[in-house]
Amino acid sequence: MTGLMLGAMVALLLLGFPMMIPLIAGAFIAFFAFLPVPPEIMVQQMIAGIRPSALVAVPMFILAADIITKGHSADRLIDLVMRSFGHVRGGLGVTTAASCALFGAVSGSTQATVVAIGGPLRPKLLDAGYKDSFALALIVNASDIAMLIPPSIAMIVYGVISGASISELFIAGVGPGLLILLLFSIYCYIYAVRHDIPVAPRASWASWFQALRGALWPLGFPLIVVGGIYGGIFSPTEAASVCVAYALLLEFVIFRSLKLPDLVEVAKSTGLITAVVFILVGAGAAFSWAISFAQIPQQVIAAVGLDGAGAVTVLIAISIAFFIGCMFVDPIVVILVLTPIFAPLVEQAGIDPVLVGVIITLQVAIGSATPPFGCDIFTAIAIFKRPYVDVVRGTPPFIAMLFAVSAALIAFPQIALFLRDLAFR
Repeated sequence: MTGLMLGAMVALLLLGFPMMIPLIAGAFIAFFAFLPVPPEIMVQQMIAGIRPSALVAVPMFILAADIITKGHSADRLIDLVMRSFGHVRGGLGVTTAASCALFGAVSGSTQATVVAIGGPLRPKLLDAGYKDSFALALIVNASDIAMLIPPSIAMIVYGVISGASISELFIAGVGPGLLILLLFSIYCYIYAVRHDIPVAPRASWASWFQALRGALWPLGFPLIVVGGIYGGIFSPTEAASVCVAYALLLEFVIFRSLKLPDLVEVAKSTGLITAVVFILVGAGAAFSWAISFAQIPQQVIAAVGLDGAGAVTVLIAISIAFFIGCMFVDPIVVILVLTPIFAPLVEQAGIDPVLVGVIITLQVAIGSATPPFGCDIFTAIAIFKRPYVDVVRGTPPFIAMLFAVSAALIAFPQIALFLRDLAFR
């Protein structure tokens, strides 16, 4: 059964079918050929997969991200960070990384961050003397921070699949995200010193306060998400709805950057992305139920010798599996397929599911920016019109730093869990 399912899925992928088709095909083979259950159970499991109320947050956060990406919020955030760090050595690189972190607190999407931050900042990096390979690699890899800083669509999907608290996952992602930002900033400083990148003039206090005043409204997004959830004002799902209302208020009323026809286009974009996500989630739910019913996770664990493994070994195995998976397949698909496989090991080893969720989110973020098929790489190729080799040439130092953060998380879980424990324990 396992060989036939995997063979069919790989064959369909090689033939160019979108990932939802191999997932549905794998579940179809299991339900109709091997499992002693009525075939209509497959449809029931697909519907059950998209039924959790927490998934309502996904289209809401996607819609909010689409609105602010099309509007002026990203430009105002970039202007504030530029005036704060532009005068230090490597300040423009630091600005890029910090802008990705701030925008991540608004959008929760790595690909939206590549588009919104990379578009205006890549020309500035090139004009300042940075190599294009460095600029592209920095933009693509710094977008990983957006997947860790709340809100995070990957964390929502993991929380629904695993049953872990989405609120706890959100706050636990802040520590690793800030650590990545620190390492990238240090590397930008070293790069600027080695390549003698000129330093921009220091912004006056008057211009800094002007930029701060302009960015105050967009800075309300992380306040809504983090402050609202952990202040007990509303749930993550309600926070997503409030973010949409806030984005509409900013871009249509306060900034007046969008008109009613723009909202129609934004709604179409959000609807398309949401449809793809929910089809994947539904297909993944059926596939996960099928492999769990057939006890395939237990067979895989026994086959690779992980049965009875300790917490560190399990976390290393999870990191490797999710990283490799996201080098080839969309992150949401990898989370849907692999999370149920490792669930028995996580429970057996007594590992905190929130820590597992943060590590998984980091690994899928790294894989999304890693050759050969990381989705953020192809987003950059499409946006910046650069060849594949140019986009990936400068990635190794950034990937090494991201691996270092992964190792640090396994060795020192409190990097992720300190804020979680502070807020919820």
